[in-house]
Amino acid sequence: MAAPKSQYVCSECGATSAKWLGRCPSCGAWNTLVETAAESTGGKNRYQALAKSQPVATLSEIEARDFDRTPTSLEELDRVLGGGIVTGGVVLIGGDPGIGKSTLLLQAVDALSRQMKVLYVTGEESGAQVAMRARRLGLDGSQVRVLAEIGLEKILATLDAEQPDFCVIDSIQTLYSEQLASAPGSVAQVRECAAQLTRTAKAGGCAMVLVGHVTKEGALAGPRVLEHIVDTVLYFEGDTHSSYRLVRAIKNRFGAVNEIGVFAMTEKGLKGVTNPSAIFLSTHGDPVPGSCVLVTLEGTRPMLVELQALVDGGGPSPRRLSVGLERDRLAMLLAVLHRHAGVATMDQDVFVNAVGGVRISEPAADLAVLLAIQSSLRGKPLPKGFIAFGEVGLAGEVRPAPRGQERLKEAAKLGFSIAVVPQANAPKKPIDGLKVHAVARIEDAIEILRGM
Repeated sequence: MAAPKSQYVCSECGATSAKWLGRCPSCGAWNTLVETAAESTGGKNRYQALAKSQPVATLSEIEARDFDRTPTSLEELDRVLGGGIVTGGVVLIGGDPGIGKSTLLLQAVDALSRQMKVLYVTGEESGAQVAMRARRLGLDGSQVRVLAEIGLEKILATLDAEQPDFCVIDSIQTLYSEQLASAPGSVAQVRECAAQLTRTAKAGGCAMVLVGHVTKEGALAGPRVLEHIVDTVLYFEGDTHSSYRLVRAIKNRFGAVNEIGVFAMTEKGLKGVTNPSAIFLSTHGDPVPGSCVLVTLEGTRPMLVELQALVDGGGPSPRRLSVGLERDRLAMLLAVLHRHAGVATMDQDVFVNAVGGVRISEPAADLAVLLAIQSSLRGKPLPKGFIAFGEVGLAGEVRPAPRGQERLKEAAKLGFSIAVVPQANAPKKPIDGLKVHAVARIEDAIEILRGM
């Protein structure tokens, strides 16, 4: 019986099926099976262990060593990576087209070339295009080795010959292996190339960065196994119409997750922003109604973000719209505000926006959102130098936020003078220049607001 010429592979988990199914039988995802060319089942085993097998050992007897890190000279990138690149570590970075991934990595490669041997592998551009970008950014590039190639076997041979300490693969979706018949970018090719490159990095001690494409939903393209086999996953975020970019760590075996680095796109490339709170705070001459400053936590960094709310007369079906925050959470908070604080907005349009294009996912933004809505509804601005943070429950209680003392110290350092915080986050010792109002319920916060 002839072997099938094609098979269906799940783009989420990589499972295969002989025929198309609406739902993947392995992971249960819908409409993820994609037709690809069937691979020959040769007897040659391409996969080997990274090191010789070791006997079973007791955990307490195994020597624990910290990882040696090499800074990239880009402070914001080092912050996201956990202090720098790690020998043998594999980093996957994804982002929208044109967001600045290749620019950032070319700057990092040029900076690291003064400390170690580096190799930049480009599969999307020619060597001349990379050189033209380096000239435009004002980079020296005299010690940066460049290879324009998409064949995996040739890249592995170059890595063996050059023996670099740091390598960038731009991008993993353009590579193909001669062992497989499918086209570059397919699930099988991405999985095979990533596995072979990761094995080479671990065995040779070469730190490697893989650039990945993203889907229209913003997730990394290719099988999810791609995110599992690497050590660090970074997302490059930001609006192409804005000059600011965020690099966020989603997974990091060598550092904190959800850490962010803030960059500004300039003519000479991406420059780190040392005070990111400045770009998320609008520059009002005088306080305006509907504006409240939140002290949010991004990884290990407290950051000040301005939340703006606009409450306007609505029709028979009022709108609830939020940018940078969850819309369902906004609807829940409005119900809590009505039930426990007596502030009704059922006949009003409510719009909430986080200034600067930042996305806030932590529930500590609840209190600031409600105070901004109350300020807009009354048409009365909050006092100058006012901040707030805290989670609001369905029963109307204000719950504490993690690392509240660091948030308050960051606000005081930037000149804020009034804070409304959960009772559990009240400082034990007074903070110079900052008057703290500790509240236990949302009605207490609203009452304090009315008295200002």
